[in-house]
Amino acid sequence: MLAKRVIPCLDVHAGQVTRGVQFGRAEAGGLRNVGDPVELALRYNDQGADEMVFFDITASAFGRQTMVSVIERAAERCFMPLTVGGGIRSVEDMRAMLRAGADKVSINSAALSNPDLVRAGAEKFGSQCIVVSIDVRRVGEGRWEVFSHGGRKATGLDAVEWGVRAVQLGAGEIVLNSIDADGTKAGFDLEVTRRVSESVGVPVVASGGAGSLEHMAEVLLRGKADAVLAASIFHFGDYTVRDVKQFLASRGIEVRP
Repeated sequence: MLAKRVIPCLDVHAGQVTRGVQFGRAEAGGLRNVGDPVELALRYNDQGADEMVFFDITASAFGRQTMVSVIERAAERCFMPLTVGGGIRSVEDMRAMLRAGADKVSINSAALSNPDLVRAGAEKFGSQCIVVSIDVRRVGEGRWEVFSHGGRKATGLDAVEWGVRAVQLGAGEIVLNSIDADGTKAGFDLEVTRRVSESVGVPVVASGGAGSLEHMAEVLLRGKADAVLAASIFHFGDYTVRDVKQFLASRGIEVRP
């Protein structure tokens, strides 16, 4: 069995890390400034994070250039794999981020509007570089719909079906984000995570809802995720990456030292 991964996530807006609740909706609390992305990445690197995800929520031409600079600076000083997402709409955007030092690129809305982008990226750079991030919301008993544009636009797509399709197109990993749980610290959506994990043949990273060490163990054990991604509990000092790994190991879950 492959070791489970612990992955901090940095939402970057205009060069600074921010954190919101339920995708930053104003009525849910808006955004909070957290700090410099490279300094935070170094902190998590020192704590033993397996990977780091940078997500550009500016998603403008200016924002992309700012993110290239962030990745370049982080890659110079960190020794863990880096994934970058947000505003990546072409093979050229992928190339720019990979050349800056990212190991993987993550696409979400662009994959929905242009599924061939997944195939083109996988053919050009290899599936191991292509991550498809899927934002889902529960819409009924046992039903989850995919949303695009930062969780604002319903697509009508079933979450499991889109995950399977993304892998068929060439995605080497799926990041599954629960809009309902995002930033709430109330726990992951175990059911949809398990369903997607059992249906695709690539690693699934669970995202949205981490509030306790037990939540992380649950989504890896019961949700059958391959990795856990979190933001708030790390940024605001609830736990360190080392705390999470020690707890997971105590539950019999294999993690990297």
